[in-house]
Formats: sequence, C-alpha cells, structure tokens
Amino acid sequence: MKTKNKRKNNRKEIDFKYNLREYWSLLKKYKGLFFLLLVITVITEGLFVIDKFLFKVIIDDGTEFVAGTLNSGDFVNTLIILALIFMGAVIIRTFGKWFSLHFLFKLTAKMILNLKQKYFNHIAGLSHNFHTTHKTGSLISRMLRGAGAVEGITDIIILNFLPLISQLIIVGFSLAYFSLIPALVIAVVTITFIGYSYYIQRIQQSAKLEKNALEDSEKGFVSDIFTNIDSVKYFGKEYLIQNRFTKKAEKTRKASIKHWNYFRWFDAGQILILGIGTILLIYFPLMEFLAGTMTLGTLVFIFTVYGNVVGPMFGFVWGLRGFYRSMADFQDLFQYGKVKNEIKNKVHAKELEIKTGTIEFKDVDFRYGKRKIFEKFNLKIKNNEKVALVGHSGCGKTTLLKLLYRLYDVQGGKILVDGKGIKDFKQESLRSEMSIVPQECILFDDTVFNNIKFANPKAKREEVLAAIKFAQLDKIIEKFPKKERTIVGERGVKLSGGEKQRVSIARAILANKKILVLDEATSALDSETEHEIQQDLHRLLEGRTSIIIAHRLSTIMNADRIIVLKEGKINQVGKHKNLIKRPGEYKKLWNLQKGGYIK
Repeated sequence: MKTKNKRKNNRKEIDFKYNLREYWSLLKKYKGLFFLLLVITVITEGLFVIDKFLFKVIIDDGTEFVAGTLNSGDFVNTLIILALIFMGAVIIRTFGKWFSLHFLFKLTAKMILNLKQKYFNHIAGLSHNFHTTHKTGSLISRMLRGAGAVEGITDIIILNFLPLISQLIIVGFSLAYFSLIPALVIAVVTITFIGYSYYIQRIQQSAKLEKNALEDSEKGFVSDIFTNIDSVKYFGKEYLIQNRFTKKAEKTRKASIKHWNYFRWFDAGQILILGIGTILLIYFPLMEFLAGTMTLGTLVFIFTVYGNVVGPMFGFVWGLRGFYRSMADFQDLFQYGKVKNEIKNKVHAKELEIKTGTIEFKDVDFRYGKRKIFEKFNLKIKNNEKVALVGHSGCGKTTLLKLLYRLYDVQGGKILVDGKGIKDFKQESLRSEMSIVPQECILFDDTVFNNIKFANPKAKREEVLAAIKFAQLDKIIEKFPKKERTIVGERGVKLSGGEKQRVSIARAILANKKILVLDEATSALDSETEHEIQQDLHRLLEGRTSIIIAHRLSTIMNADRIIVLKEGKINQVGKHKNLIKRPGEYKKLWNLQKGGYIK
C-alpha cells in the first residue's frame, strides 16, 4: 500500500491551473479578436443545420405533392425559396470560414511571438548557475514545443471545442422542438463519449510527460555531442557515443509505446459508445414515425442532423487529445516561468556609471554548495592599478571575477566599486560598465565584424576597424575570403584558438571601459604572437583599473601588484621582482614553470 501511494505521489501530473493561467496571460491582450472569432465560428456552425432543415421541408412538401394535397406551383415556389436560402447560407458559410481562419492565424501568430519573447527574455535573464545546470538542447526543444502548443491550444478551442458546443446547442434545441427523446439521446451520447475520452486522456498524462522528459534528454545529448564533435573525433569515440545514443533512443521508444498504447482503449471505447447511441437514435424516432406522430421529413432531419454532432464529437476528442499534448508541452516550458532569478536587482536599483574604477572585496564569504571558497576575504584594488591574481587551479581566481560580475552573489560581506556596493545597482549595468577578455572565447555564428561590434553596438565602422588593428587581427582577416565580413561559424569553430582570442581582445578594446579584466587573455596564443600583442595590451591597460588572471607568470611580470591565492586566501602580495627573491608560494610556482604554465 505504501509503495502504491509513493508511486502515486511521485507521478508527474500536469498543472492545468498554472498552464491555463499562463495561456490566458497571452490571450487576454487580444480579447476583442478572440471574441470576434467566437461569434464568426458560432454563426458559421449554425448555418450547417439549415441545409438539413431545408431537406426536411423538401421531403414533407414533396410527400404532400405526391399525395396531391399540394399543387405544383406552390411546390416549385417553395423549392425556389429553399434554393435561395441555401445559396445564401453557402455564401455566408464560405466567407465565415475564410474570415475565421484569417483571424485565427493572426491571433495565433501574435500569441506565439509574445510567448517566445516572454520566455526567451526570462530564460536569458536567469542566473549563471541556471545556465550551467541546464542543457541547451533541452531548452531549445522546450521553447519550440511551447510555441507549437500555443498554436495547438488556440486551434483546438476554435476548430475543435467551439464547433461541438455550437452544434450541441443548435441541434439540441432543433431536435427538442420536434421530439424530446432524440435530443436526450444525443445529449447522453455526447456526454458519455466526451467523459470516456477525458478519462483516458487523464490517465495517460504521466506517460506523456515521461515521454517528453526522455525526448528532451535525448535532444540535449545530441546537442551536447554535436557541440563537442571535435573531442569525439580526436579521441576516436564514435562507437561509444553511438551506443549511448542508442540507449537513450531506446528509452524514448519504450516511453512512446507506453504513451501510444492508451489510444487503443481510446478508439475502441469511442466506437462502442457511438454504436449504441446510433441504435437508440434510430429506434425511438422510428417508433414515433410508425405511430404516425412524426413526419418522414422530421425523421430524415433527425437522422441527418445527428451527423452534425458526430463529426464535431470526434473533432472535440481529437482536440482533447491535442489539448493534453499541448498542456504537457506547456508544462515543460512553463516550469521555467516558476524559476526565480537567484541574482535579483533591488527595488529601484540604479544604473551604475564607473568613474574611478576602485574595487574592494570586503569580508567576503562564499561557498559552492558545501565547498567553502572564501571566508572573510579582503582585497582592495586602487584606481588605475594593475593587479594580477595567481595560484593553482581551484584557488578562487575565477570565482572572484564571477562575484565581481554578480554571476553569483556573496553570502557574506560585500563588494564595492567606486566605494558603492554592487548590489545597489542593476546587474546588467554593472556588467556593461566593465570589459573582459575571458579564458574561453565563445563567438556567435556571425561575422568577425559583428562579433566585435557586439561589445559596443553603437560603435562606428572606423572604431571597429581600429579595434581589429589594435588586436593585430587585421593581418589575419586580410587572408579571409570576405575579410571582416567572414562568418566565424557556431561558437567560432572556423577560427583557431588564437584568432578567437584576438577577436575577444578586440571586443574589450571596443568596449573601452574603466575596469578591464584579462582572464588568461593570451593563453591561446603562441609565444611569438603573445610577444607581439603584449605591447598592445600594455597600452590597453593604461588609465584603467585592471585585474589579470594568468597561469603563465611571464605575462604578469609588469603588474603593479601580484596577489598569490591559495585555498581562497591571500598567501603573498608584491611585485614580481620582489616575490621571486622571497621563499614562498610564488617563487615555488615560478621555479616549477620557468616562465611556462602553472600546473
């Protein structure tokens, strides 16, 4: 019993209330357009009953004409009037369908755009920690499915749910006017049909969510492999990743079959319900006809108008199936809407404008989970000072930069820029006021020119070209087929490591900020290229507060201060020429690498 309850509690379920609220937040902007669609659809559906009624009149009057109780002139006049009414109904239905689809497409396109904007902006604004713990492939998959779900739900409401509701009301009143029993039969059949279909859809929702989760995992795996395909090739692991993909695809296959199996019960039950309903609908009106209380035209009207409900019933159920599918797709995307940004701006936070460029880490405490990185850490960097951070991997160098950029927030103490706490300002303005050359330069699948201009979208062409020349990138791109207009490929895959690093340096030059961070800025450059660019970097650092991280100690020999970090604490401080004369961590590192890299 406990196992059963535990399984029930762990089973995934769709949060219909939250999902529909999110959908309504998109729809309510276009309430007028949606209401117009409802009116057009109801009128159009109502006109589909008219031809059945006209057929009833023809049969009843034809019966009288054959019996001799209606003369030919009156019968012909009746046929002409009915033909005109029918043609009018056809014309109105034609225009109604055209306009309903026109407005439906317009409404759906607007809602999809709003959804994409909302969730792209929300996800892009989430913390660094969120993006390091979620696969890009899964994010893309859920965004696309969510957009498709908006189209699905809107289509279902207008094309599947509304037609049945309209037909039930119109057909129900029409039948009740002639005979109450057929109206009750149709009502019971419809309720049973929809109720059964709803039940099957309800119990299969966990299978759908499980299938979605496995599909996301599979797509995330594919994205991860193709993004790192060079590593697969270099290590000759094609067979290994093919086996891993097969295992993931097999799990998806099994989950898909489990989900699809529900539809066997779905279709079989529907056929049985409709069969019983049809028998009852034939029996009761036929008894009335034989008893002489119902005309032949009315009997035909009842039989034919039943088709007006059966078609929309199947449409409704298919819509219900699509509704659950869309709700499951919404679930996967909308759960990101519940994720709050770990790094939050204060209410009424101001825009930061860095003037002097002083930086201070004051009594900073920080830990990754249970792993302590800093405790009561203090470091002050003066205006225009060039400070280098060195130490073994894991000593906290890069973490300090992430804290300065508010990719993470300190758990104790504070960080000051120009003597003001960085939490008092909007995080976007803080980051935009600093310039960085990161250790790993990731480029957009765009031109060299646009990748550099990204740092300052308002920069003129001459300024971008000047930055290219400063980074000594001009000689390299001169050999490219389209010069600076050459597309660099996804993540800059068409460029070498050194070329990508030069683009990153050019970006920092173009940004032209008071605070400059060099995180292994020349790590991807060969010795000759590094020597060429060092003078340019030295000029770039002038008049700026600079933080330099380098494993290659030869690149920081001219720093105003070298901070040696060990296990999250400052181990030594001083200039290069003084530190190598003193016993300690820095001299040990220098002797280990002899101008090379710290291991």
